[in-house]
Amino acid sequence: MSKYSALFEDEDDVFLGSPMSKLMDIVFNANNDVVRYDLENFMKKTAAMELLLEEHLGEDFHEKVQEYIRSNQDVVNSKLKSLSIELMGEIVSKSE
Repeated sequence: MSKYSALFEDEDDVFLGSPMSKLMDIVFNANNDVVRYDLENFMKKTAAMELLLEEHLGEDFHEKVQEYIRSNQDVVNSKLKSLSIELMGEIVSKSE
Protein backbone atom coordinates (compact mmCIF):
# COMPACT_ATOMS: atom_id res chain seq x y z
CA MET A 1 0.00 0.00 0.00
CA SER A 2 1.47 3.36 -1.00
CA LYS A 3 1.62 6.35 1.31
CA TYR A 4 -1.08 7.99 -0.82
CA SER A 5 -3.50 5.07 -0.88
CA ALA A 6 -5.65 6.49 1.94
CA LEU A 7 -6.35 9.50 -0.24
CA PHE A 8 -7.50 7.37 -3.17
CA GLU A 9 -9.65 4.65 -1.65
CA ASP A 10 -12.77 5.70 -3.56
CA GLU A 11 -13.25 2.38 -5.32
CA ASP A 12 -13.60 0.57 -1.97
CA ASP A 13 -15.82 3.11 -0.24
CA VAL A 14 -19.55 2.44 0.08
CA PHE A 15 -20.30 6.15 -0.37
CA LEU A 16 -18.22 6.44 -3.56
CA GLY A 17 -15.46 8.53 -2.07
CA SER A 18 -13.20 8.73 0.90
CA PRO A 19 -13.72 11.50 3.44
CA MET A 20 -10.56 13.17 2.11
CA SER A 21 -11.76 13.12 -1.50
CA LYS A 22 -15.18 14.42 -0.43
CA LEU A 23 -13.47 17.19 1.55
CA MET A 24 -11.53 18.17 -1.56
CA ASP A 25 -14.77 18.27 -3.57
CA ILE A 26 -16.31 20.57 -0.98
CA VAL A 27 -13.23 22.80 -0.68
CA PHE A 28 -13.11 23.36 -4.43
CA ASN A 29 -16.87 23.89 -4.85
CA ALA A 30 -18.09 25.64 -1.69
CA ASN A 31 -18.30 29.35 -1.06
CA ASN A 32 -14.76 30.69 -1.26
CA ASP A 33 -15.12 32.96 1.79
CA VAL A 34 -16.37 30.09 3.95
CA VAL A 35 -13.55 27.81 2.82
CA ARG A 36 -10.94 30.51 3.45
CA TYR A 37 -12.33 31.16 6.94
CA ASP A 38 -12.38 27.48 7.93
CA LEU A 39 -8.96 26.75 6.43
CA GLU A 40 -7.50 29.75 8.25
CA ASN A 41 -8.95 28.44 11.54
CA PHE A 42 -7.60 24.97 10.76
CA MET A 43 -4.13 26.41 10.11
CA LYS A 44 -4.22 28.42 13.37
CA LYS A 45 -5.03 25.23 15.28
CA THR A 46 -2.25 23.39 13.45
CA ALA A 47 0.24 26.18 14.25
CA ALA A 48 -0.73 26.09 17.93
CA MET A 49 -0.39 22.29 18.04
CA GLU A 50 3.04 22.46 16.40
CA LEU A 51 4.18 25.05 18.92
CA LEU A 52 2.91 22.89 21.78
CA LEU A 53 4.64 19.82 20.35
CA GLU A 54 7.90 21.72 19.96
CA GLU A 55 7.56 23.00 23.52
CA HIS A 56 6.97 19.51 24.92
CA LEU A 57 9.01 17.30 22.57
CA GLY A 58 11.81 19.62 21.49
CA GLU A 59 12.86 20.98 18.14
CA ASP A 60 13.08 17.53 16.54
CA PHE A 61 9.36 16.92 17.10
CA HIS A 62 8.82 16.57 13.32
CA GLU A 63 10.88 13.37 13.36
CA LYS A 64 8.91 12.09 16.35
CA VAL A 65 5.63 12.88 14.59
CA GLN A 66 6.76 11.02 11.46
CA GLU A 67 7.75 8.02 13.56
CA TYR A 68 4.35 8.12 15.26
CA ILE A 69 2.64 8.16 11.87
CA ARG A 70 4.67 5.14 10.71
CA SER A 71 4.00 3.22 13.92
CA ASN A 72 0.30 4.05 14.17
CA GLN A 73 -0.96 4.21 10.59
CA ASP A 74 -4.43 2.84 11.32
CA VAL A 75 -5.10 5.28 14.16
CA VAL A 76 -3.70 8.20 12.17
CA ASN A 77 -5.79 7.31 9.10
CA SER A 78 -8.89 7.03 11.28
CA LYS A 79 -8.21 10.47 12.78
CA LEU A 80 -7.56 11.89 9.29
CA LYS A 81 -10.98 10.67 8.20
CA SER A 82 -12.59 12.10 11.32
CA LEU A 83 -10.93 15.51 10.84
CA SER A 84 -11.92 15.53 7.17
CA ILE A 85 -15.54 14.89 8.08
CA GLU A 86 -15.42 17.55 10.79
CA LEU A 87 -14.01 20.18 8.40
CA MET A 88 -16.57 19.20 5.74
CA GLY A 89 -19.33 19.72 8.30
CA GLU A 90 -18.01 23.15 9.21
CA ILE A 91 -17.82 24.28 5.59
CA VAL A 92 -21.15 22.79 4.52
CA SER A 93 -23.05 24.14 7.53
CA LYS A 94 -21.85 27.68 6.80
CA SER A 95 -22.52 27.37 3.07
CA GLU A 96 -26.24 26.64 3.40
